[in-house]
Amino acid sequence: MGDDVTGGSNEGVTGGASPAGRLVLAGAPIGQAGDASPRLREALETADVVAAEDTRRLRRLATELGARIDGRIVSYYDANETGRAAELLEVLQAGYTVLVITDAGMPGVSDPGYRLTRLAVEAGVAVTSLPGPSAVTTALAVSGLPSDRFCFEGFPPRKPGERARRLAALAAEERTMVFFEAPHRLAAALAAMTEAFGADRPAAVCRELTKTYEEVRRGGLGELAEWAAGGVKGEITVVVAGRSPEDLEPVMDDLVAEVARREATGVPRKQAIVDVARAAGIPKRELYDAVHRG
Repeated sequence: MGDDVTGGSNEGVTGGASPAGRLVLAGAPIGQAGDASPRLREALETADVVAAEDTRRLRRLATELGARIDGRIVSYYDANETGRAAELLEVLQAGYTVLVITDAGMPGVSDPGYRLTRLAVEAGVAVTSLPGPSAVTTALAVSGLPSDRFCFEGFPPRKPGERARRLAALAAEERTMVFFEAPHRLAAALAAMTEAFGADRPAAVCRELTKTYEEVRRGGLGELAEWAAGGVKGEITVVVAGRSPEDLEPVMDDLVAEVARREATGVPRKQAIVDVARAAGIPKRELYDAVHRG
């Protein structure tokens, strides 16, 4: 089957167009097909167009759910997302229902879906969601770390320098942090987190969540980095505790002293504050206030 969203009568969308289309963001199981809701099966069977991150996985899921997809199936993944989103918007504006589904979890959360959603919202097209399992909240729940406040940071940058800068900017984050990471980059990512957050910062590595070989490793970042150095396989979600407010207090005097030391060598105070704050992973405003209080 081709990939022309608006193909001919037998290859195009099915059903009759309504005055206003509807975009459906469908959460897919992250491991067990049995976690899919009955609404997902119904939506797959009735959508005019199903845009899937991987059409083969979609067909496999439909088979497991006993769902017959009569609508048009098109691919919708990272490489073609921008162009395909514009095409799908035309289908929506023509009055049809478009369902977006990724390999696992919710579209738009480190997966294709955001661009089309934004276009649909801007065009006044109705957008709804079929809630489903999420690796983010599942990992957070089983991590044993505080879950009353958290932030999702997606995939850390691949390049070491960019990754180090991103993590340094998060060193002062007080909320629990959730990351995705590829298995072959996990050891390097955990080592970088150890450098940025400290070896004793509590964390959990969640592997193959809800699947047969599910595993959750909990401990300090240093310990987890050593474990991951031996090689890890599967889908990975990393949960890291936020910084405790008390962690910074004993070292602030040392940071102020470091600013003074750099000033003494001729570095302008403003630049010294920026450099020391960045190296310590704290907001420069906190250090600025401490320096001027001193």
